[in-house]
Order: sequence, then structure tokens, then C-alpha cells
Amino acid sequence: MANKRIFIGTGRRKSSIAQVKMVPGTGKITVNGRDVRDFFPYETNVMDLKQPLVATKTENTFDIEVKVNGGGFTGQAGAIRLGITRALLEYDKDTDPTSETSFRKILKTAGFITRDSRVKERKKPGLKAARRAPQFSKR
Repeated sequence: MANKRIFIGTGRRKSSIAQVKMVPGTGKITVNGRDVRDFFPYETNVMDLKQPLVATKTENTFDIEVKVNGGGFTGQAGAIRLGITRALLEYDKDTDPTSETSFRKILKTAGFITRDSRVKERKKPGLKAARRAPQFSKR
């Protein structure tokens, strides 16, 4: 285990939290002990969480192990994407961030570094949802 470094990143999206461990390997992604394609029902979720790897051309460079909980599939995929991005930044931290080949510059341009802070708005009293009022009846 001397030459195998572990890169860790934590990602959050909506009410999902993902802990990502990245080690040099062949490109295998495991989510909660299951293969990524078995865990997510939609291919778009898998494509979404792989975006940072595709942008940095490291799809087959790392084995990724993820623990994720909370939220639904979309939130979990977004949380994993941010976790992978942060782990990639940890891996590439010695590279000059101003160079064109630095992961930070590539991922920042693609918009993966920023955490998406949008969450569901709470329901207010007297309304049917956060802003949805009951239907108005004249009579």
C-alpha cells in the first residue's frame, strides 16, 4: 500500500452526501458496494457522475469507491460528481493551477467545482406547497 495513494473527496447535492475514495486502478466505480450501473437506474445519472473524469481524460485511471446516502438518484449522482471533482483536485494539487493542463482549470471551466446549493423550499402555512396557493373559488 506504499505506492497506492488514496484521494478523498466529499460531495453534497440537495439532501445527498457522498464520500468518494479514489485509488489508481482500471476505472471501476463502486457505489455502496454495488457496481455503478446496478446502483443507478438511468444511464444519464452514470454519465452525469463521470463528467469530471471525462473532462480530465482519466476515465480508466482510477478505481472509485463511493458511500452515498440521502436524497434521490439525481441528488446522489450530483453529490458523487462533486466528490469525484474534489478527489481529482486533491490528486492534482501539485500542478500549477494557472497552466492549461491543470485539472483545476479544466474543471473550473466546465463548472464542476461549484457546489449546487439549490434545495427544496419549505412549505408555508396556509399554502399547498412552498408557493402554491389553494385554488380560488368565487362562490
